[in-house]
Amino acid sequence: MKLDGARMVVAGGGGCLGSAIVAALLAAGARVAVLDRVEGAAAGEALRLVCDLAEPSSVAAALVEVETALGGPVQGLVNAAGHIRSIPLVNVFGGAERSHALSAWDDILRANLTTAFVTTAAVADRMVATRTRGAVVSLGSIAAGGNPGQGAYAAAKAGLAAASAAWARELGTLGLRFVVIEPGFIDTPSTRAALTEAQLEEWRRRGPLRRLGTPEDVAETVLHALRCDYLTAQTVQVAGGLSV
Repeated sequence: MKLDGARMVVAGGGGCLGSAIVAALLAAGARVAVLDRVEGAAAGEALRLVCDLAEPSSVAAALVEVETALGGPVQGLVNAAGHIRSIPLVNVFGGAERSHALSAWDDILRANLTTAFVTTAAVADRMVATRTRGAVVSLGSIAAGGNPGQGAYAAAKAGLAAASAAWARELGTLGLRFVVIEPGFIDTPSTRAALTEAQLEEWRRRGPLRRLGTPEDVAETVLHALRCDYLTAQTVQVAGGLSV
């Protein structure tokens, strides 16, 4: 896909990784709309709309505005919404909560998996209806491999990879591609909130590059996935050689 002039949506574009992706898309000449659940300033000339990404009616209404503002159907969607929470299944060291609460499980899956399902379904439906070829790139995580203490988060990201592969096979003949980018440990506020400094230092030590990734590392990988028209039904890790 040629990004110069392309009509792109970044769901969750107000977050740290999302903002880096928005900036990279704008630098490549794309026309960008940001869908996020909170108000705030988006980078550069991006259109910003407040939207509940887990509610189909909210996303559908936002896409009507997006198509009007960008001048046509969306050609690319980046699912960047979500957050990390580390909660063990059973807290063997004691604490206020002995076991993983169902409410926390639901919250983590809604933020990291349901949002991607709802936005992808809405955008893909419009692509099919308008015979628009395009791509959906979603942010997964190497935690999908089963990072200890992140069962719900791992389940959400593994589910996202599996669903994207299924959608790629369902809609590939109509010109739709689906790719999941799996970042490793990226230096963001959410990563630092979820892990202690000692844990972060351990991951730095174990990585061949001896550093955390940056949001720009992730953004560059997202742009590659959007540009490469022969890439689909795949997960691409940008993790500095780390695995969990």
